[in-house]
Amino acid sequence: MRIGQLAERTGVSVRLLRYYGQQGLLTPRRLGNGYRVYAEDDVRLVRYIRSLLAAGLTTAVIGRLLPSVCERDGVLRPCTPELADELRRERDRIDEQVAELLASRRLLEEVIEAAPRHAP
Repeated sequence: MRIGQLAERTGVSVRLLRYYGQQGLLTPRRLGNGYRVYAEDDVRLVRYIRSLLAAGLTTAVIGRLLPSVCERDGVLRPCTPELADELRRERDRIDEQVAELLASRRLLEEVIEAAPRHAP
């Protein structure tokens, strides 16, 4: 299938699909005329990529992880203990970011609360 068909089937823009290719996440076959041709499995692969991005992973991390990800019963699962360890590290990194954001939010709340109030 061509890139437009893949975009339509996955709901991902052509621009993003090209970006995934540049990042090494998708490797379409090229025809003699330069057109990209995608396989049926690429539909599922794009869905994996979108799921992992939604989980907070970067494309660089996803590129390292994709070869070791399996699907079972429609759920992505680590296929190796090493992958599970890397995913735990990514989870910890995200937890740190969440903690930093919450601290920033608390500070912002303090500043807002210290602001003068409008007279009724």
